[in-house]
Amino acid sequence: MNNAPHLPLRVLVVGCGNMGKSHAKAYHDMESFSICGLVSRGDSKVKLNQYLESDYPLYDNYSQALRLTKPDIVCISTYPDTHESYAITAFEAGCHVFIEKPIATSAAGARSVAETAKKAGKKLVVGYILRYHPSWQQFIKCTEALGRPLVMRMNLNQQSHGHKWRVHKNLMQSLSPIVDCAVHYIDVMCQMTKVRPIQVSAIGVRLTDQIPDWNYNYGQLQIKFEDGSVGWYEAGWGPMASETAFFIKDVWGPKGAVSIVADQASSSGNSDNIDAHTKTEHIKIHYSDLNEQGEFIRPDEWISLKDEPDHLELCMREQSFLLKAILEDLDLHEQTQHAMISLEIALACDKAVKTAEIIRFDY
Repeated sequence: MNNAPHLPLRVLVVGCGNMGKSHAKAYHDMESFSICGLVSRGDSKVKLNQYLESDYPLYDNYSQALRLTKPDIVCISTYPDTHESYAITAFEAGCHVFIEKPIATSAAGARSVAETAKKAGKKLVVGYILRYHPSWQQFIKCTEALGRPLVMRMNLNQQSHGHKWRVHKNLMQSLSPIVDCAVHYIDVMCQMTKVRPIQVSAIGVRLTDQIPDWNYNYGQLQIKFEDGSVGWYEAGWGPMASETAFFIKDVWGPKGAVSIVADQASSSGNSDNIDAHTKTEHIKIHYSDLNEQGEFIRPDEWISLKDEPDHLELCMREQSFLLKAILEDLDLHEQTQHAMISLEIALACDKAVKTAEIIRFDY
């Protein structure tokens, strides 16, 4: 390309907590990127510098950091209520943006971010980490042989305490667990069905007075798709959460079932371990074929997964995609649309909790 950017690309990391730390480590270790500043309101940026054994410039104020560092890329891993404004400010400053999910806390906000990216001619990559995981890609592909409709059963409950519970309480100042977490798995369901949802329903309950009155820390949603497929997802956060069956990733169809069997992720004490959340380890394929006696004809198959990147490696793969998108001027419209659709579905589920109504989609 005649206008290929000069490497390394300068990155301003905004938000230095769990995900910000992981993305900063990826940028720190990759030769094509150079961190030009770390931004946070508290001391997490100081701890991140110590973790990276570096001396990157530290900033308390995002606008000031953006003006002084003049980055090529802004990586946004702050709490969701800042995502929309921070992303739009970055695009207006001429930067590409990597943003942790969700894009915004409203569908209108997500559209504003996407429209600003398009107007600025800059790349927007949303942190849907499962899209970069080869085992999850294989899990999705395995469901193609199940026939239709599908029954998709997924959850990720987290028995959080200490620092993790503080993070969850902060997240719940702006979003419920089924919005923050469910977007990943709704996106997976949409990839499996390849059709549009037609309605959602959901229930939720507030099990603590440590979160806002309008929010809830346990939620369960149901989605019905055009082809008759149905999806169920459950998410709960807090010290009261059970670790029994907190990790379910299971899909049925007329011809059988495909399940993720992850011993490490499913073991007690791991529900708030971010490194375990993307683990797959094995995929179990079950066939529904019966003989004349009504007995199964084919034995279950097990796929032992070899390419099992850890959380940091997945973050590096996300940033490698961002680099490719910038250097090769990739059209990211489809990826952005998928991120917006999964958010819109999750927000509709949140509305269903609060209104006790079935929400139907009009296309």
